[in-house]
Amino acid sequence: MVQTTQRPAPVPSRPKRAVETGSGAPSFFFNGHAPRRRALVIAVSALFGFALTVVWSAEFVDRIIGDNVADTLLGHSAKDTPIAGVLAGLAFALATGVAGTFTACNVAVFSALAPLTGGASRSRRGRMAAALRPLSRLAFGAVVVSAAYGMVAAIVGSGMPQFDQSQGGSGLSGRLVQAMVVYGLIGLLMTYLGLAALGVVRDPLAKVSQRFPGAPMLFMGGLIGAFLVGRPFPLFRQLFRDAAESHNPLYGAVAFGLQSIGNIMVMAAMFLLVTGFFGDRLHRWMTQRPSRASALMAAAFIAAGVFMVLYWDVRILARRDLIWYPMAPWAM
Repeated sequence: MVQTTQRPAPVPSRPKRAVETGSGAPSFFFNGHAPRRRALVIAVSALFGFALTVVWSAEFVDRIIGDNVADTLLGHSAKDTPIAGVLAGLAFALATGVAGTFTACNVAVFSALAPLTGGASRSRRGRMAAALRPLSRLAFGAVVVSAAYGMVAAIVGSGMPQFDQSQGGSGLSGRLVQAMVVYGLIGLLMTYLGLAALGVVRDPLAKVSQRFPGAPMLFMGGLIGAFLVGRPFPLFRQLFRDAAESHNPLYGAVAFGLQSIGNIMVMAAMFLLVTGFFGDRLHRWMTQRPSRASALMAAAFIAAGVFMVLYWDVRILARRDLIWYPMAPWAM
């Protein structure tokens, strides 16, 4: 008589941890795959944002880079030459927008473009063409917000806080207070988006992006356009004064819109080149481990958010000798 032995039933595999597969529904900012070492991503990104505030020199970026780029594009001294007429003002707006690409407020544009990296396409031209659609939404959102602010500036005129140069007992003028409030709020929001990319908090645009997939890029463009609301960049203040004194809402809207387009032109071109030449490799690298995309997006947002809060709220107080903050000798 042959005896048959029963094989033991297979032990069910243990489910993956929530941190590996994501703790919430996938969305634009959170792809459903959180990295295992989320705390490390947060710490390194925040440390990078802090370190950038220590070494950042506004004088070098604004004057050496910004002024020279604007002078080269316009063919004359941007600061010393009055803006004569509407066409000159529009040219000034676009040129100074490009010149302000690497100012301290515009550094956050890098994090806005981070979600677009690594697109999949067989051809280089196809990857670049696919990137144009989200870029157009980003530009549209930036133009709408900045143009609306330009209209307000032209209507209200010199009564806006950005005209206030007087310094009270704290040494803070009205335009600096406005910059601190605007960039502080934007920085906090970008930090929150970074945490959302890791699955730590809920994506605030999850439900909206399900119905309108292009909404997140419009929102990011709106944040870029909002940079002009607090921007103390000297060349922008020159454009701001010209638009306000013109009392022409159409001119203010077009000029401020061109300024925002100039802000993102260089970085958009860099992004298209990276997408075209390295997009396929980035896509394969991210799809091998989807949590890499979450870490990349989160790092970009958190670093930019921490930088904006510390630079525009904490370091400004240190520059007015109200508190102490570490700064490199060349950044004093």
